[in-house]
Amino acid sequence: MSDATGAGIPTPDKTDDDFWAAFANLVEPPWNEPAQDDAFTMDERIHEAVRALAERISTRLLAYRAAGKEHDPVLMASPDVQLAVLRSLYEAKLSVDRLAESAATVAGRSGANYAQLGAAWGGIKRQSARVKWPHAVVRKSSAESIPLHYAGGTAVVHHDPDADAWWYAATAADQAEEESQPVHGTYAEAIAGATEFLLAHALPDGGQE
Repeated sequence: MSDATGAGIPTPDKTDDDFWAAFANLVEPPWNEPAQDDAFTMDERIHEAVRALAERISTRLLAYRAAGKEHDPVLMASPDVQLAVLRSLYEAKLSVDRLAESAATVAGRSGANYAQLGAAWGGIKRQSARVKWPHAVVRKSSAESIPLHYAGGTAVVHHDPDADAWWYAATAADQAEEESQPVHGTYAEAIAGATEFLLAHALPDGGQE
């Protein structure tokens, strides 16, 4: 992918008249390729999260805490603790899969196609992206109601044919609910409003109540 510096890309504020038009216009290229330093930083942050989980689930380290002892860092190299690390890495993979599905769904239902989703996911083919996220890209008819799962909550985006506008009903992870008025001129604007509400009411630890 060619290098993107952001030059020439519109940056309107949300209060500007052209914000939603710019919002719905998919920027090409969508990202810069991560540098090696970016990859190393990602490794470090993932390792921090995985190690924290491993320390909570390792039976050896639980025994040290139950005995009121601080465990020596060298214990992290013991085979059973490394198995706890491996189990934690599996949980990290599941988290990545869930987050990827959310990102693909929001992108796909806001205008991205399967070829673009595949390119973002390491360059897999369009057909593979369709198999991986079969509900990410949908054809939106004027009568169709479209569900969205994001940030631990759910929303359904509807089209009101009388108002010729889109609206949404959402239930967030913290069980807060919101139903918008049919005032959104496009599907992308409605899904952005629903996503903003779900993010504002996500649980602090990213879990479920």
